[in-house]
Amino acid sequence: MAEKIREGDAAPDFSLASQDGRRVSLRDFRGRKNVVLYFYPKDFTVGCTAEAKTFSSNYQKIASMGAEVLGISSDSTETHKSFGQECEVEFPLLSDHGGKVREAYGAESWLGLVPGRVTFVIDKDGLVRKTFSSQARPKKRVSEAIEALESL
Repeated sequence: MAEKIREGDAAPDFSLASQDGRRVSLRDFRGRKNVVLYFYPKDFTVGCTAEAKTFSSNYQKIASMGAEVLGISSDSTETHKSFGQECEVEFPLLSDHGGKVREAYGAESWLGLVPGRVTFVIDKDGLVRKTFSSQARPKKRVSEAIEALESL
């Protein structure tokens, strides 16, 4: 596992496929938008569904703050498509097959078994401004992200 990315570090760039088949790269947002990048364990699980739905219901607020939301798990783009439809997701869900991006960010596993739930708020310059990590309270990630965006 790579060293964990911390607040103030440059966010590692990546390019991954989204649920609609588009390639999305972090560099696409540089100089234009802040990014809320969240890693989650698995599509269609209770916590991940609650988290995606909460990000979805707050997406317009986040977008109005000049930010984009990007969700990442190792699920396939096909699974992301179904999950995104169920959760009414308006933002990209990215497929990190093999976990290379998760590893680049040092997003740890829970109990060494389950991919962790970790969020990074990245500013327009590509610097990590806030990180949160916890398997519990997935809905709280959204309010924490909004709070961090308000401070940028």
